[in-house]
Amino acid sequence: MSTAPKRPPARDRILDTACELFYTHGIHAVGVDRLIAESGVAKATLYKQFPSKDDVVAAYLRRMDDRWRRLLRSAALAAGDDPREQLFGLFVALERAARDATLGCAFINAAAEYAPGSTPHTITADHKRSVREWVRGLAAEAGATDPGTLAFQLTVLIDGTLAATHVGQADEAAAAAKRAARALIDAACPAPA
Repeated sequence: MSTAPKRPPARDRILDTACELFYTHGIHAVGVDRLIAESGVAKATLYKQFPSKDDVVAAYLRRMDDRWRRLLRSAALAAGDDPREQLFGLFVALERAARDATLGCAFINAAAEYAPGSTPHTITADHKRSVREWVRGLAAEAGATDPGTLAFQLTVLIDGTLAATHVGQADEAAAAAKRAARALIDAACPAPA
């Protein structure tokens, strides 16, 4: 019996490679030939799994959406049961994520490469909208007087922090966002009696 580690399925190798390359170099800068070479699959295998590069891009964005939402939910849960602290917990996690996401937000980067109405742009807009709605739900649970406005403000802070990481300001932006988030949450959500 072989003790060599089992190789991941071709689809996973392609998607893992796409996630790394698209985030690091940009989607348009990475050609199909490079994706094939670095994932170690044959051209026919890539096209069997993903009929076009646009299909790879869509799968990449959906995977990033899943990762980001899991990170946000974990951060909220780690902050405890108080929804006010869960909202603030997003910014504790953002501080850690900003150090790792030195190339900014994968979705903002993708939106910059694609025109409105394209599949990648639509997936990006849907992602931003669904994250904002989830934050709005937390804001409502926290007793925000205007959950929609607070959610918009907090998600703009998140996006701004991630954008600032792209220009080397991760620590400053994350610290400023945390302070601003605390002030916004405290002002919008009355403390429990």
